[in-house]
Amino acid sequence: MSAPTGSTGQHAEPEEEFYTWTGKTRRWVLKKLPPDKLLPQDQPSYVASWIYVFGMGAIASLVIIIVSGLILSLNGPLWWHVSGFGHFINSTHLWSVEFFFLFMVVHLWGKYWMAAWRGGRVLTWITGVVSFAVSIVAAFTGYLLQTNFDSQWIAFEGKDALNAVGIGAWFNVANLGQIFMWHIVLLPLAVAAIVAFHVILVRVHGVVPPLDAADTDAQLQPAPQPVPQAQTLQQPTEEPTEVAR
Repeated sequence: MSAPTGSTGQHAEPEEEFYTWTGKTRRWVLKKLPPDKLLPQDQPSYVASWIYVFGMGAIASLVIIIVSGLILSLNGPLWWHVSGFGHFINSTHLWSVEFFFLFMVVHLWGKYWMAAWRGGRVLTWITGVVSFAVSIVAAFTGYLLQTNFDSQWIAFEGKDALNAVGIGAWFNVANLGQIFMWHIVLLPLAVAAIVAFHVILVRVHGVVPPLDAADTDAQLQPAPQPVPQAQTLQQPTEEPTEVAR
């Protein structure tokens, strides 16, 4: 009978050997992106602060932007001018963009004053800033798709500016079809990919703690445990009283 290995009294399981590119890729993904970090059940106590809410608010606004923008794109850029429901969807799309930038600006400023690039989070900070810059370009192309006097004025004013910096030859903001493709395909894919990568980095490295966080603030707070149904249905019973003789 062989002696157990380790303090638990169990035999050490042999490590799985990877000899194909799929197996090696799986090993790399599990090492870099462990499931317990991607989908954590517990969070540090300091995430109860409101400053940690605005990042999730920006993501929620982005989801509404994509859904409402998809409906608008399927019906064409002129649909919202002639349809009451289209006008509602266009307004929803516009206000979700406004909230998206509001939440993102507060999120970026909050993380700047918290020095969110600490603890190996430099790439996390860079992806957040890049997503904000790409979102500005996406919003600019969205204003060009209003197909009204404002969009025409913005297009020709912007065209002069882009010609001045030398990129107006391939980024023609006066071409509605080209801008439509930029706005509904290329730029949304870029924003979504950068934001997804940003969220993965946040999961891997964890949310940045406040500068003055104490050791106790970094402790994980356990998730609330569900109360067993048997205990919730159990009624308190009174102790039997002795009958006087």
